[in-house]
Amino acid sequence: MKTKRPSLTGPKKSPALFRAGQDLPLLYTSPHYLILNKPSGLAVHPGPRTSDSVETRLVPHPRGGPWLVHRLDRDTSGCLLIARRKTALIAAQNAFTQRHVQKTYWAIVNGLPPGEEGNITAPLKKHTTSAGWRMVSDPKGEHAETHWRLLTHQNGKSLLELDLKTGRTHQARIHCAILGTPILGDSIYGHPHTDGLHLLARGLTLPLTDEVLTATAPLPERFLAVFSHTPQF
Repeated sequence: MKTKRPSLTGPKKSPALFRAGQDLPLLYTSPHYLILNKPSGLAVHPGPRTSDSVETRLVPHPRGGPWLVHRLDRDTSGCLLIARRKTALIAAQNAFTQRHVQKTYWAIVNGLPPGEEGNITAPLKKHTTSAGWRMVSDPKGEHAETHWRLLTHQNGKSLLELDLKTGRTHQARIHCAILGTPILGDSIYGHPHTDGLHLLARGLTLPLTDEVLTATAPLPERFLAVFSHTPQF
């Protein structure tokens, strides 16, 4: 009987997800998906003046990918879903299209909203001028719906939980401004802040046939610094 020789190379290492020195925190990982905790200030795509991004930090797979399933604004932090295989990308995109995904945002806003919770249904349309572009509420725009809930209020600032029923560009930001409580640090729909935009993609849940993707992003330091005591949630 032949004796099996021990391996001289040791256990096989898992392929690297990120380029050397460019790791991003992981909230969920499986053979098909990753959910990253994207930091504020990091773009998801590279651009003419942007070399560092989520896409450029990921190590390409020989058969293609990984792919971003959706996107977050540069200044929004939190849950960002990545598909590691093309079939996984298609399955997740279909779930987004069919609105099977639950996206929860937390935002620190200026002022106090009119009540404990409510819905905003303001159609949104992109408006471009020589000075740049922004989203505006327009009856001819795309349907956009956000459910909001007041979590706490201190020192003239409120912490809102936002359940985005649709996923329009800048939806959370402009809907908060329409509510009369612009997000702290929103330079487009409110006023700049030294610590940037206080908008967090707090939670992401996506039920698929083979697995249920779910993750919760921790509160960043800029959130914790606003209130005199940390809300317990």
